[in-house]
Amino acid sequence: MRIAFIRDVSPALDRCELSHLPRSPIDVDKARRQHRRYAETLAELGCRVESLPSMPEQADAVFVEDTAVVVDELAVITRPGAESRRSEVDSSAAALARYKSLAYIEPPGTLDGGDVLQVGRTLFVGLSARSNQAGIEQLRAHLRPHRYRVEAVALKGCLHLKTAATQVGQLKTAATEVAPGVLLINPDWVDKSAFPGMEIIEVDPSEPFAANAVLVGDAVVYPASHPRTRERLEKRGLDVRVVDMSETEKAEGGVTCCSLLFQV
Repeated sequence: MRIAFIRDVSPALDRCELSHLPRSPIDVDKARRQHRRYAETLAELGCRVESLPSMPEQADAVFVEDTAVVVDELAVITRPGAESRRSEVDSSAAALARYKSLAYIEPPGTLDGGDVLQVGRTLFVGLSARSNQAGIEQLRAHLRPHRYRVEAVALKGCLHLKTAATQVGQLKTAATEVAPGVLLINPDWVDKSAFPGMEIIEVDPSEPFAANAVLVGDAVVYPASHPRTRERLEKRGLDVRVVDMSETEKAEGGVTCCSLLFQV
């Protein structure tokens, strides 16, 4: 079973943390409508959608992906790089404890789930303003007994690794040391050589934020705001499900950010 944790849009969303975008007005009611449709899309793709407790005072709480890294064997509860977000992890941990054993990132480590891209049994982790080397080393230590590889990836010019690269498909080839996949990448923000053995689809140069997509089974949940890159995905033969996420995008949130997906 595939489960998707989500959390309601906070009325304080316009006070969100911002690193690479200028602050602009956010229509919270519209954001909530868009978020509901996003959740409906996940359900249509076979996810059991579960809502975490609302956190109306936490502007960024809708971005539940950042609170944990979940693999088959356990869930690693993160320590977000933005101090204002650290209270968000407790409710995620309580909900995940029903399904998984838990491990934790401890000080001085920081780790945002948005920096973690799992492809097969390799987890690529962005060295970013939100995730540091100590956090990556702790994640590696937690996952090593379960035979996962953790590889640090350098970033430039973006918030998270998944701002620059996400998986959008599987390759039908023999297994290699790094599990093969089809990745959508902005090569200006992350070096393609960090992902050996992968098929790479580059974003349209006019759409730098277009590399963020959610792979759910064989379908790709993808934002309406990047039509040129969407055409590239469709030409590759991918099943693209379009959602409008314009308001959470103003808060530097991609489609991956708004759910925490895992298998049980």
